[in-house]
Amino acid sequence: MSRRSDQRRAAVFALYQHELTGRPLDDVLERDAAPFTRALAHATDDYVPELDERIARHAQGWSLDRIAPLEKAIMRTALLEMLHPEITEGERAMPPEAAIDQAVETAKEFCGAQAPGFVNGILGAVLSESRAHG
Repeated sequence: MSRRSDQRRAAVFALYQHELTGRPLDDVLERDAAPFTRALAHATDDYVPELDERIARHAQGWSLDRIAPLEKAIMRTALLEMLHPEITEGERAMPPEAAIDQAVETAKEFCGAQAPGFVNGILGAVLSESRAHG
């Protein structure tokens, strides 16, 4: 699993399983998970309160508990990379638009028909807000 997109997806699924089962993150990560996957999953988990606040602010008409756990994991992971690129990749940080694109593609592949638009809308709104506020 060398491609970054595959490693991101592995982090998303570990976070999803962690939320659903309550098991420790290290227990749900693949034993041979790449260092990037582990770093992304742990950093995302560390920032859940901040990430969820951003999601909740832009999920008009939706409370966090109504958002499917997989969609939350997808958005949290993308937001972590958008808002804190220094944590996972530093100088080689992925552009925010690319993080959004990968999140939308993951939602298209693994979530319901409405999820890609929902994910795109929330992530785009957070990006616009963060650019407007520097």
